[in-house]
Amino acid sequence: MDFEFAAEHESFRKEFRDWLATNLPPELCLDDASDDRVASDRETFERRRVWQQAMHAAGWVGITWPKEYGGRDAGLIERVIWDEEYTAARAPVLPGNMGLNLVGPTLIHWGTEEQKRRHLPAILNADEIWCQGFSEPGAGSDLASLRTRAVDQGDHFVVNGQKVWTSGAHFAHWIILLVRTSPDAPKHEGISCLLVPMTTAGISVRPLVLMTGHHHFNEVFFTDVPVPKANLLGPINQGWKVSTTTLMYERHSAGGRSHTAQIARLIALARQVAIDGRPAWEHPGIRQRLAQLAIDSEALKYTRLRSLTRQLRGEPPGPEGSVLKLSGSELGVRIADVAGELLGMHVLVNEASVAVPDAPRWFNRVLAARQYTISAGTSEIQRNIIAERVLGLPRG
Repeated sequence: MDFEFAAEHESFRKEFRDWLATNLPPELCLDDASDDRVASDRETFERRRVWQQAMHAAGWVGITWPKEYGGRDAGLIERVIWDEEYTAARAPVLPGNMGLNLVGPTLIHWGTEEQKRRHLPAILNADEIWCQGFSEPGAGSDLASLRTRAVDQGDHFVVNGQKVWTSGAHFAHWIILLVRTSPDAPKHEGISCLLVPMTTAGISVRPLVLMTGHHHFNEVFFTDVPVPKANLLGPINQGWKVSTTTLMYERHSAGGRSHTAQIARLIALARQVAIDGRPAWEHPGIRQRLAQLAIDSEALKYTRLRSLTRQLRGEPPGPEGSVLKLSGSELGVRIADVAGELLGMHVLVNEASVAVPDAPRWFNRVLAARQYTISAGTSEIQRNIIAERVLGLPRG
């Protein structure tokens, strides 16, 4: 197995690395971009929109999208390199991330030509920011139980219902929305997907503030919201198939986060922070736990490469997506646990100190790590998928 990149790929890496070094504003950099993947305030959000627009103008946004829709038509290897270099530069999550990674690819697959022309260029340039209206109270892990209704009124639908855990809805211009259009059909067959402007009359957004104090999630309510038939994405009552496309991209993205930088920083802290009067690194138990985290992170790296290899060969998706999602999110929780053990009371302080200069990172990790075992499909759902579809075990 050859893990070396071809010369043209290394040239692509150098070009992007040099561009980031020259153009990325230092004030946008973050120790851990996932802590603030939805901007914490409007001013930060607008600065990141300007940054995405600068990246788009230079040809660094949507690099794997077809050229006819504004992309570079680059391959998967270039996308992997893009992710590695963007993360290494400590760059922020782009404000159009939802549109770029989930909505855009779904539109390319399912959208009409009119929908593609309308939305794809605007997504690339951060002129349209999207959120995802899937989960509901009582329909999170069992998404097909959703109850938000869209009633056919001839040339339009009228939507009533509620969505929850809607990331970035307070900044979004549009929402990709799952609704029930045929209540008498089997639950997976009576769902449709709509594209809805967030400025439509009857939509209200209410914040859900995290333990960290960050306004990331929202509840979104729909009261007699009119949606034109032209905004239907995919066939009527086939929204489950459309959502599967979106969730496939989401789970791949969620499972693809690298924990290497966090673990390296924990190891550095273990050499500085004292436990029982001596550096934590001198305690065999601490070294063993950190070594296991590094081993698990390396195993995830090679699982990602297996997934990449399948895609490069044109093979159908394998179990790697669910394995990556499950293992990656659970590893994040274990990293948070070790951080708490290592830092003790310091991990509860959300301010930098001489002892722990990046204390806010660990404060956020300890309080927020568990959410990743829920978003993009809970760990329990991923275990069911692996058990039933990979191992062939009977349904419980």
